[in-house]
Amino acid sequence: MSLSLIILAFVTLLAASAAMSLRNLVHCALALAVTFAGLAALYLNLDAQFVGFAQILVYVGAVAILIVFAILLTRSGDTPNEAVLAPGWISGIAISAGVFTVLGWAVLNSKALPSSGTLSLAPAATVKDIGKVLMEQYVLPLEVIGLLLTAAMIGAVVIALKEPSKSSSSRGDEAQIKKTEQVEPSHVGSYVGEKKGAA
Repeated sequence: MSLSLIILAFVTLLAASAAMSLRNLVHCALALAVTFAGLAALYLNLDAQFVGFAQILVYVGAVAILIVFAILLTRSGDTPNEAVLAPGWISGIAISAGVFTVLGWAVLNSKALPSSGTLSLAPAATVKDIGKVLMEQYVLPLEVIGLLLTAAMIGAVVIALKEPSKSSSSRGDEAQIKKTEQVEPSHVGSYVGEKKGAA
């Protein structure tokens, strides 16, 4: 096991722990983006070029940025006066370590893994070969997926730009009328009292 792999694994696990332990949503989203980038670096370190670049393009370049923008657009301006870490961060780390240990033990002791004497070399497949296959044999499914993603993006923009309904505006007017009705009796009472005092 190389030193670079150990460093990348440590940074990825640290960022994942921060993503589930921090209180601020923006910090959690940024830690999640670092986790995705660490996974992409691990894939590239293991010579899985296509999976690593797909991880960068899809998760780091799209999902993480979308999460950050969604948090920034929907959160309120008030900053919470609470602790940085969530109350149950110790139990969360302990449960995550336990699940990771059990999964690692199950994978290492699985009978599906080939024995050391029957290991064979992995087929060489570069990003160029995969891209050539995608653009020649699977070009139609690729275009269909692109159209679906475009339609989903247009639908999200239409929903975001939708004007508020008339019912919400009428409710706001009713609330304003109720506020004026609640304020009006106090003014009337003070006016009547002043009139009696003058008399």
